[in-house]
Amino acid sequence: MPAYHSNLNESEFRSLGNMAMLPIRTKFRGPAPSLADPNSEDIVEEALNLFRANSFFRNFEIKGNADRVLIYLILYISDCLGKLTNQPSKLEANKILQTSALSHFALPGEPSFPLNAMYHAPADRGEQDLLRQYLTQLRQELATRLLERIYGNENVPSKWWMCFLKRKFMGKSL
Repeated sequence: MPAYHSNLNESEFRSLGNMAMLPIRTKFRGPAPSLADPNSEDIVEEALNLFRANSFFRNFEIKGNADRVLIYLILYISDCLGKLTNQPSKLEANKILQTSALSHFALPGEPSFPLNAMYHAPADRGEQDLLRQYLTQLRQELATRLLERIYGNENVPSKWWMCFLKRKFMGKSL
């Protein structure tokens, strides 16, 4: 059975390295373009919807630049779940994930980036800064939406999300 790929692979978007700069629906400031149709699914929703199914795969064939963004977001979801191991309250979890979203992280081309074989480094310093801003914006939006899925109206995380805590997509982690 093949892994689930992004529906945005067929569309043409600006690329940073070889990651597509996809439009998202967000309240956070950043360089991501806004969605033309506010009711359509963006890459963050797609990553949240496909996370549990794709987390079982050890291999993932990349079919486009949108898949690279999807892979990054799935790995970031795994990282976020790992930060919630002691099952904090929703308010504490929000602080933890927003701090994580804004903290320094490795970009493609840097030695500590786990998937350098699949990603190209940004061409220059300006593109590198733009990629960092874009990924920070994605991480902030993903953390906010992930909390809504994990906690909902409860103050304890859903066991149906936390059971994926130890799964590693493609055997990698950020």
